[in-house]
Amino acid sequence: MVNIDHVALKSQLSRYIQSVNLSISDDKIDKLIAFVLLIHKWNKAYNLSAVREPEQMLVKHIMDALVVSPHVKGQEITDVGTGPGLPGIPLAIVLPEKSFTLIDSLGKRIRFIKQVCFELNIHNVQAIHTRVENLDKGTLFDTVLSRAFASLDDMLNWCAHLVDNQGEFLALKGQLHQDELRNIKGNFIITDTVALNVPNLNAERHLVKIKKR
Repeated sequence: MVNIDHVALKSQLSRYIQSVNLSISDDKIDKLIAFVLLIHKWNKAYNLSAVREPEQMLVKHIMDALVVSPHVKGQEITDVGTGPGLPGIPLAIVLPEKSFTLIDSLGKRIRFIKQVCFELNIHNVQAIHTRVENLDKGTLFDTVLSRAFASLDDMLNWCAHLVDNQGEFLALKGQLHQDELRNIKGNFIITDTVALNVPNLNAERHLVKIKKR
């Protein structure tokens, strides 16, 4: 078994957090590291993530989520197509005053998320095993997060019923393609696009903010 240096991981994550001017308490950083180690442990049997090394998970899973935290507004948040809880779990850890509903269509991912919440004493997360289009039409959120959809159109098509005119969609993207931004159909408007700085990530990250007209 490979020996994982918890102290080194925590030290590295703390440096990343400091480099993007976020303020996160020591106990929350401990939970973020524990989450990484649970993904690493369960990955062998459940194939939760293509990222295999904990050091890379700090960048591609944890920091990739944390840089979104200043943009998450409102009280009721949903992460659609959350996979193993990304970005939902890291955001729930650092924003304990908000409620997060994590949705995924694969049962093994939801079982993992529930186990994470149990082991790490995370009380502001509800994990739901369903397809997003089947979610109760009366359920409204302040913010709909997703990094799972291939296109903005797909995200808006499947998730339109989750917000009213006050709610906001936050789509996590890599490169921005202007054709995709211009071709959004229906009653939606892009209110902002934000370039995200993810430390030590050799790839582009953007956040697209969308509201109903």
